[in-house]
Amino acid sequence: MSYFTCQQVLGFGLPGGSEWLIVLVIALLLFGKRLPEVARNMGKGIVEFKKGVKGIEEEVEDASSEPEGHGSGASSSSPHVYDDQPASQDTSDHPPKV
Repeated sequence: MSYFTCQQVLGFGLPGGSEWLIVLVIALLLFGKRLPEVARNMGKGIVEFKKGVKGIEEEVEDASSEPEGHGSGASSSSPHVYDDQPASQDTSDHPPKV
């Protein structure tokens, strides 16, 4: 049983050095004066994308560093159990029922 790679089936692979040079010359002929503007806009887009990713990472880091129960949606009237007070101890003013 023989296995064929994509390159063997299609008959070509990735472009080499001389092929890239031809592609660049064609791009310069087609885009000419607009090529620097296109590159500048692509750079601005990449910078904006990185800023957005950094903002999301900061939000996730802030949310994960907050103590449990202090995030959004947590109620301040939720009961707390402290280490110095056992949960089974009755702290009410009523005597225990017998």
